[in-house]
Amino acid sequence: MSNFIVKKVAVLGAGVMGAQIAAHCVNAKVPVVLFDLPAKEGPKNAIVLKAIEGLKKLSPAPLGNKDDAALIEVANYEDNLDVLAGCDLIIEAIAERMDWKHDLYKKVAPHIAKNAIFASNTSGLSINKLAEGFDDELKARFCGVHFFNPPRYMHLVELIPTTSTRLAILDQLETFLTSTLGKGVVRAKDTPNFIANRVGIFGMLATIHEAEKFGLSVDVVDDLTGAKLGRAKSGTFRTADVVGLDTMGHVIKTMQDNLADDPFFSVYKTPDVLSKLIEKGALGQKAGAGFYKKVGKEIQRLDFATGEYVAGGAKAADIVARILKEKDPVKKFKAMRESTNPQAQFLWAIFRDAFHYIAFHLDTIADNARDVDFAMRWGFGWSVGPFETWQAAGWTQIAQWVKEDIDAGKALTNAPLPAWIFEGPVAEKGVHTAEGSYSVSKNAYVPVSDLPVYQRQQFRAPVVGSTTIDPKTAGTTVFEDDSVRLWHSDDEVLVISLKTKMHVIGEGVVKGLQRGMIEAEKGYKGLVIWNTDAAEGGAFSAGADLQSAMPAFMMGGAKAMEPMVRQLQDVFMQMKYSNIPVVAAVAGLALGGGCEMALHASKRVASIESYIGLVEVGVGLVPAGGGLKEAAVRAFTEAKGNDILQFLKTGFTNAATAQVSKSALEAKAMGYLKEDDIIVFNPYELLHVAKTTARAMFDAGYRAPARRPVTVTGRYGWATIRGQLVNMRDGGFISAYDYHLGDTIAEIVTGGDIDQGSVVSEQWLLDMERKAFIALLGNPKTQERIMGMMQNGKPVRN
Repeated sequence: MSNFIVKKVAVLGAGVMGAQIAAHCVNAKVPVVLFDLPAKEGPKNAIVLKAIEGLKKLSPAPLGNKDDAALIEVANYEDNLDVLAGCDLIIEAIAERMDWKHDLYKKVAPHIAKNAIFASNTSGLSINKLAEGFDDELKARFCGVHFFNPPRYMHLVELIPTTSTRLAILDQLETFLTSTLGKGVVRAKDTPNFIANRVGIFGMLATIHEAEKFGLSVDVVDDLTGAKLGRAKSGTFRTADVVGLDTMGHVIKTMQDNLADDPFFSVYKTPDVLSKLIEKGALGQKAGAGFYKKVGKEIQRLDFATGEYVAGGAKAADIVARILKEKDPVKKFKAMRESTNPQAQFLWAIFRDAFHYIAFHLDTIADNARDVDFAMRWGFGWSVGPFETWQAAGWTQIAQWVKEDIDAGKALTNAPLPAWIFEGPVAEKGVHTAEGSYSVSKNAYVPVSDLPVYQRQQFRAPVVGSTTIDPKTAGTTVFEDDSVRLWHSDDEVLVISLKTKMHVIGEGVVKGLQRGMIEAEKGYKGLVIWNTDAAEGGAFSAGADLQSAMPAFMMGGAKAMEPMVRQLQDVFMQMKYSNIPVVAAVAGLALGGGCEMALHASKRVASIESYIGLVEVGVGLVPAGGGLKEAAVRAFTEAKGNDILQFLKTGFTNAATAQVSKSALEAKAMGYLKEDDIIVFNPYELLHVAKTTARAMFDAGYRAPARRPVTVTGRYGWATIRGQLVNMRDGGFISAYDYHLGDTIAEIVTGGDIDQGSVVSEQWLLDMERKAFIALLGNPKTQERIMGMMQNGKPVRN
């Protein structure tokens, strides 16, 4: 075993991407120094300091915790080049100008440590040309490392070697990017714009071309090419506005400048509509206008014919929306191709253009078809990649239809599909098989990477057609019903996976947790709560299942709910005091009861993208699964003899204002995660780390924590918080009912109308939670909030 430990990263260039890459390094606890030019006026590092300040205001937030901005070291190229000697990885992220990059490389090269990796974050310039002028030693340690914007959230990083890059360098960098920074790495060939931007920008250009041909407006195109296709809901034109039309123009120019021999070259012409917008300075969202323009509260769209902005909001035709809802891809594509509706014909055309393009260029842009699919899924937010879509819709039939359109002159070029599409193993099996994914250059199916870092991913990202193990059926099932599955992989840890929608907690989940703890105590080292869609953006748990509880409420009123609430409290307390470690593998939303489930686990292993909070006030209720009890317990524990109220404020405010963490790092600052809880950056590693943690806790002699009484602040604390709530109510900041809810929360977390310093049990606090919850459930204003949330998905302010 040989470790490659990145002790420090240098990022050269404090622009939008450079600053955000530095921010993500800080998120991952990797020391980082951010460089830029010395400022002409004021402090020499003013450019970098301004960029770091800007990180705190960006949305979505690049930093998991805004306070961590202070951890980014600042530097400039005039005074601080010596700092580079202490960096193991140097990432250049300046503007896309070859001459500027070469000038910078001459300046920094003498200061780079002899074992450091040097990489460029270029989005499409030639890596081999960038390396010209390096000595052989540095050339062997140089490569492209292309992050996608915003780098914290976009899973893709493209890794591009030069002809001289040492394989070991790529392996080391892939390991660091995958595990430490949590990325999905795809190795690309050194061709203009690499894989994702090459295919993605071609797709956008083809979409603009076909939209004009079929006379479709930008809002209709975006409705057709967004969520209905399993892609980013912003569709095509809105995505271009968000990216920036000038940025899109630069990427297109790279294709124009370097792909003159490409049979699709005519498609790379900058569309007239795009040129005119760029000329006018209408560069998209950042300029306030692009393909769309916000006028007051109205979003207007560009009319291609007049160049004016007109009312937007048009949607796909009903008949086309129905075609897109068809679950069977074979039937869907047949209906699309045979339809006479212009919108359906447009959709077939953009798919045909994409299939034609990826088939023609696969051998030059990527090692294999899987890399193209992952690049589009992870870099452009597609739920299914283009080769996967083709294969699922019927490889041979789609190929025949594409060929017919090429022969009929309907395609964007008359270049024929390559022979491998119709001959040999691909014609029979498609590009994705159990053996791997097809590589044109090797004329073979290539298996997934066997780098040791991927042993940390029990369930790797699958592609349609491969025989990747399905986490829903993997391992040995111990028990399964409609709510949960208890299973194991012969590794001494029992896993419970929730099967309910959004993994809400109803009676079935409660019973499943009870059963899981009984089974785990019999013969396992721990119980891990992990959901099979954790790596795909699924929720940990959106909270209690209010919908399934409605019949009981309708028949017996609020009191009929008390046994259910007690049962929930009891199972969470059983988790807290379980004799074997219960580890919550948190990813995505952990709201209300989902947050409380995590709070009562022996330990939490959380994905960086965990959004945790007690949100019950939004439906006119208070947390009743022990969330407020835990706020009181933790405040007492942390106070260590000091004024408990000072430590209680955060827990009270979190619950009273329904604050949700924007990351696992922020959840630590909010107290929902403890300091020794583990944060995982790659969601595909979450299960591995949770299981390893459970086994380690057991092997270290885990014992359930002692049940300790809790000292509370009593009526003194309650009155203090109430005084603040009165001021907020009287100042018009909260409604009278918000005040009532806040006062109820204050009563519970302080222990209520008892003396300051009183000692109570956890059960005392749980009883207060439960009684308050039942009382509020019977209140018409709470019922208004619940109905509003269930009908509209939005909180009612009453």
